[in-house]
Amino acid sequence: MVAPLPFPTAARRELADTQLRANLRRATHTIRDKRLRVVGEVPDWAELRAAGAAIKDDVLVRLPELLEQFEAAATAAGATVHWARDAEEANTLVTELVRGTGSTEVVKVKSMATQEIGLNEALAEAGIAAVETDLAELIVQLADDTPSHILVPAIHYNRQQIREIFARRMPGVDLATLTDEPAALAEAARRHLRAKFLGARVAISGANFAIAETGTLVVVESEGNGRMCLTLPETLISVVGVEKLLPTFRDLEVFLQLLPRSSTGERMNPYTSTWTGVTPGDGPQAVHIVLVDNGRTATLADPVGRQALRCIRCSACLNVCPVYERVGGHAYGSVYPGPIGAILSPQMTGPDAGANRSLPYASTLCGACFDACPVRIDIPEVLVHLRQRGVDARRGRPSAERTAMRTMSWVMRDRRRYAAALRAARRGSAPLRLVTRGRGVRRLPWPLSAWTASRDAPLPAAETFRDWWAGRDRRGTRAAGPNGTAEPGGQP
Repeated sequence: MVAPLPFPTAARRELADTQLRANLRRATHTIRDKRLRVVGEVPDWAELRAAGAAIKDDVLVRLPELLEQFEAAATAAGATVHWARDAEEANTLVTELVRGTGSTEVVKVKSMATQEIGLNEALAEAGIAAVETDLAELIVQLADDTPSHILVPAIHYNRQQIREIFARRMPGVDLATLTDEPAALAEAARRHLRAKFLGARVAISGANFAIAETGTLVVVESEGNGRMCLTLPETLISVVGVEKLLPTFRDLEVFLQLLPRSSTGERMNPYTSTWTGVTPGDGPQAVHIVLVDNGRTATLADPVGRQALRCIRCSACLNVCPVYERVGGHAYGSVYPGPIGAILSPQMTGPDAGANRSLPYASTLCGACFDACPVRIDIPEVLVHLRQRGVDARRGRPSAERTAMRTMSWVMRDRRRYAAALRAARRGSAPLRLVTRGRGVRRLPWPLSAWTASRDAPLPAAETFRDWWAGRDRRGTRAAGPNGTAEPGGQP
């Protein structure tokens, strides 16, 4: 879950892929526009957002109590509840449960939690094949790739690229009928997966929500593959983050309005599956629930950062983010990309998060993510908070930036020093103004090269406001302003 490269390095590489940028722009704008239309139909959308935030905050305040309530209710209904402190414990638990069935292949419902802990890789090491059944996840798996979006993992591919992946990697595909038309691609996936569903003895899922009151798990999806996994196999193993709880079944009403509109731009999910323990003669007869912490308790301890645990994985913040739209999910190097990943991943992986420490800087702080978030996570606030935490952790160490800021502070504390600095900057920039025709500098030497690596450096103004103001009376009652417009001058 820790990014292999710092975000600036990875983003620079992704920016060079023009096909990726075209795919991302087309897909994110399509989803964004659909969302705006269906959200506009709801007169009390603001109240729904506030209700969703309040319910999730209540969960975070009462998390230990609600977890115990959920365990008791699920156990009474016939499920077996397991607890995992981290990814290693969760992977070991699931692997042993699958081994106990004698199966060497499992079918999977799309699950961010299992991606977070690296479950597919852990199962593969144990000789167990995990088959992704969500269409986008299947595309990514066949391509030996990783997801780049929470909702649409294959958003970085277009349909011609998907056709090539199916032709190369999908067993038994009929190349004579395989075109890049969506219907043909969906039919090829359907035929491939049908055999997997009918032969599977074990399924693995996550959960969008877990109801403490009844011990019920909930999965919402668009394709029906989840329903197949949740009903056909003999054994069902659900890996669930501890923050997915809702106190009561009635609370689900709020989120079944918020989630589909925010994620797919639909009024309701095509498939909403709920299951509570074991029902004799109907569905899986062995149900296991693995409750995973994996950094969530540490995140909960931060009064500002804990709001990230409200997240319902709708991906609305990704679809409106100008940074994500240009670099895609792989630049973040984490299971959770985009604005929510920029605050969730570094918190869950802790202070020694390696390259994840660069993620809070993967933002313009424009605030579009907060406006789109259905549970009102103030992502810009948390980004600034995490940046400050990173600075505080390095406080006392030598830093070129800190030295520069202290120098600027000393200069600006005295108006004479400040005026002299402005005059020196203006004189020093005169040759550059001639060379660049006043358009700014594309490249500066170290340490200022960090600025011009991704933006131009503006030149100082040809005339400062102070100089212009001081010369108003000398220029008469109608003096030209700093921007060239006529301004009244002198006394009336």
